[in-house]
Amino acid sequence: MILFPAIDIVGGKAVRLYKGDYEQMTVYSEDPASVALDFKACGAGHIHIVDLEGARDGGTPNLDTVLKIKKQSGLFCEVGGGIRSMEVVDRYLDAGIDRVILGTAAIKDESFLKEAIKKYGDRIAVGADIREGFIAVKGWLERSQVTADEFFENMQKIGVKTIICTDINRDGAMAGTNLSLYRTLSRRYNVNITASGGVSSMADIKALRDMDMYGAIIGKAYYTGAINLREAVEAVQ
Repeated sequence: MILFPAIDIVGGKAVRLYKGDYEQMTVYSEDPASVALDFKACGAGHIHIVDLEGARDGGTPNLDTVLKIKKQSGLFCEVGGGIRSMEVVDRYLDAGIDRVILGTAAIKDESFLKEAIKKYGDRIAVGADIREGFIAVKGWLERSQVTADEFFENMQKIGVKTIICTDINRDGAMAGTNLSLYRTLSRRYNVNITASGGVSSMADIKALRDMDMYGAIIGKAYYTGAINLREAVEAVQ
């Protein structure tokens, strides 16, 4: 299993939201690149980056910060948030980002998703942000009418290889991750699933590892010290 410690960015700073609420934001670092260097020092090889302003408003308002993280750390970087056109996909991937994550666009614009998959293959991942069984869009601010199962079935049919699956109600809540959700989805669909939201203890890490999950994202638990990243990396290797 691959661990993806996370950096969420607003205004060039590393932050965390509580259950996706932009009004409940904690700033953890003024210098996200230094956070990435700590990930590297702990043995991590991958970083999950979200431009939260991009997710809410579209575009790449924190592109410079994202590229600084990639350049200074040299780690595998996947980026999501506001990627809603081929121009933005090209901008990130041409600049050296390893993988981009399409969220809202995967629901709203299937032709764009198919074009991106055709051009870049497994350098395109999709975010499945789930709230009460339905996919949420626009930085989790809107709930679509698409169920999680409908979404996964369609993504598999299109040829998506990697899905980052977030249980929004667990995100940032330090209440444990939704193991039953990930167990069900991984048995049902032939895609690489990265578990996100509520991964808050070594027990969560080990349970996901033993489930043979493709990846797990560590967010708030790293910043609060609830998970020792070095220990977590060793546990999954």
